[in-house]
Amino acid sequence: MPSASRATTPVALDLEMIEGRYAEVADQTVAFETYKQDLDAAPYFRGLPGDACTCTHRGYVTAGQITFRWPDHEETYVEGEAYVAEPGHTPAFTAGSSVVEFSNSADLAPVMEVVGRNVEAILGVSS
Repeated sequence: MPSASRATTPVALDLEMIEGRYAEVADQTVAFETYKQDLDAAPYFRGLPGDACTCTHRGYVTAGQITFRWPDHEETYVEGEAYVAEPGHTPAFTAGSSVVEFSNSADLAPVMEVVGRNVEAILGVSS
């Protein structure tokens, strides 16, 4: 059975606000993300339908907290809580937060293309 761990998954993204490690396990992308500073990620989703993430994520908060915002409500999860974030959200993280998150790779790929372009435009760095 395929698996992944934070310790064995190489760092793929190391920016001032996030360290991201991503592994493909079957048809899922497993993300191990740590947030170094507070981050409202909404600007990075501009250009997607509704300027929001279009895929579902299933995750677990290993430290800190994450808030998902939809047009009509928001949900906050803290250390030790599992979550399912349906499409149409934008996330916000507090400094020191970390998550393990599972997303369908085919759904995540187009989102990450847009996020990557926005990271380059906003921060002037390649993601």
